This record gives sequence, C-alpha cells and structure tokens, in this order.
Amino acid sequence: MFNKFKYILRKNFYRCMQDDDITFDELNEMTKNGATLLDVRSPQEYREGHISGAISIPEYELKFRRDELPEKIDEKIIVYCQSGSRSRKACDYLKSIGYENVYNLFGGLQNL
Repeated sequence: MFNKFKYILRKNFYRCMQDDDITFDELNEMTKNGATLLDVRSPQEYREGHISGAISIPEYELKFRRDELPEKIDEKIIVYCQSGSRSRKACDYLKSIGYENVYNLFGGLQNL
C-alpha cells in the first residue's frame, strides 16, 4: 500500500524533465563521447562517492572557479548533484555565462 502511495506522489508531484535534463543512460553515452562531468555537491559529498571522471566544483564556488571549467563554450558539460536542485542552478549559471551545451542529470544521484 505504501509503495503505491509513494508512486502516486512521485508521479503527480515530481517535476517533469526539462529540455536540458538527461537520464543516467544518456549521461553514460555522452561521457563516452567526451562530455565533461561536473559534480556540484560539497567536497565532503564528493569524497563519500562520485561518478568516475567527474570534476568537483561545488555549486556555491562556480563563480570563483571559472578557470577550472572547459575553455570551449560549446563543449558538452553534464552537471549533477544529489537530487538535481543544485545542478539545476549550476546549469542555469553556466548558460548565463555563455556555455551552450549544458545538461542536468535528472533527479541527481538519488535516482541511481
């Protein structure tokens, strides 16, 4: 009974995917083709476990660590966090400074 209730809540209240959201399967394909993977969680969260090959720049430090981002503004960047909230903010910021191919891992690591 609880699982059915949980499913209904998730279906009705969980946000729909946006155009720049990707699934974990899409993430795997894009990283195979050279996309940069950006983990925007805290350093502690990153140390506790992260996707192999990801660089760590916490969302709250992006403005100060722009020199660590890819030089080419058309390079594909996949951003993730724990739930998708911080990565959504980071995607919006990256687009605001000119990056063209920025993608958000839908639901973050909690959906893996």
